[in-house]
Amino acid sequence: MTASAAPGASAPAASASVVPLLAGVAQSVAHAPDRVPSRRQPCHACRQAAHVLAERDDGTVVRHDTVVAKAHAPDTDPDAHRTRLAVAAHPRLAGVLLPPLPATGPLLHGRPVSAWPYGLPVDPGDPDAAPWEQAAALLARLHRIAAADLPGLPGPLPAMRGPAKAALAVARMEGAAAAHPAADAVRRAWLRLPAWARGEAPPPLGGSLCHGDLHLGQLVRHPAPQGRWLLIDVDDLGLGDPAWDLARPAAWYAAGLLPPHVWRRFLGAYRSAQGPAVPAGASADPWPRLDVPARALTVQTAALALAKAAAERREPDEVEQLVLDACVRIAALPPELACDPAP
Repeated sequence: MTASAAPGASAPAASASVVPLLAGVAQSVAHAPDRVPSRRQPCHACRQAAHVLAERDDGTVVRHDTVVAKAHAPDTDPDAHRTRLAVAAHPRLAGVLLPPLPATGPLLHGRPVSAWPYGLPVDPGDPDAAPWEQAAALLARLHRIAAADLPGLPGPLPAMRGPAKAALAVARMEGAAAAHPAADAVRRAWLRLPAWARGEAPPPLGGSLCHGDLHLGQLVRHPAPQGRWLLIDVDDLGLGDPAWDLARPAAWYAAGLLPPHVWRRFLGAYRSAQGPAVPAGASADPWPRLDVPARALTVQTAALALAKAAAERREPDEVEQLVLDACVRIAALPPELACDPAP
């Protein structure tokens, strides 16, 4: 596992005190006898400072050699967390989700901890090599797995947290940038969404296993550096509408951030892998299924962009402005186009 910051994410000040403790967890797991039964060479990581991969409100990640340890968000539901880790470790998800490593210990400052193998992340400096087709195929495989296919879990599958995260993003905007001129369009676009997309009601199609927060930072090669691509970060995984997992690339495409040929490759790969979120067939229109989730992810991205810009005391940059402009268009939709399409 590795991690990359999502747009608009920031690190809590208290995370610094978690880092040395988390580094100790990663070191302990990396040096467990079942991982290095006959280590003869010294561990170079032991002679270096903690390698922090991510420090965000929703997680701090530290690497030691071939292991990373993650301190999850303080408000993580412990029962849902255990179930999500069990899903990632389940044999039915082999080749789809990176499985966790055994890690036991107390909470770190009230935050649950997990350990994972290190995986090589997507190179942000080489967008032409981004594994869009592989991401789509992995999502299709994930979405085809039913709850009945996962016996032995410690509890029921929780709900996918995508809509809840969108609501948190809007709340963050209201707390940091409510008076910004662009916030009104974001707010109106949010209120045009149906209740389920705002996390206020169950989704009309909610029975699929979903990742909940798909972006290219959620893929790694394992074993590094040439292993297969796998999905990471199960913090938002659960039952929900599979269209949500396609919503971020759909939103980027609609906002002009993702080139049309890349979007076609992604969607085509998902359909070729028999993903259930959109109708099969190259000529079938995917937007009746994708429209609401894509609008919700547009609002989420715009809200986080405004919050981040406010925290950094600057105006939105060119990319952020494209998403904010998309919210203006969403807010101006006629009522008959803003409603939730029938499933």
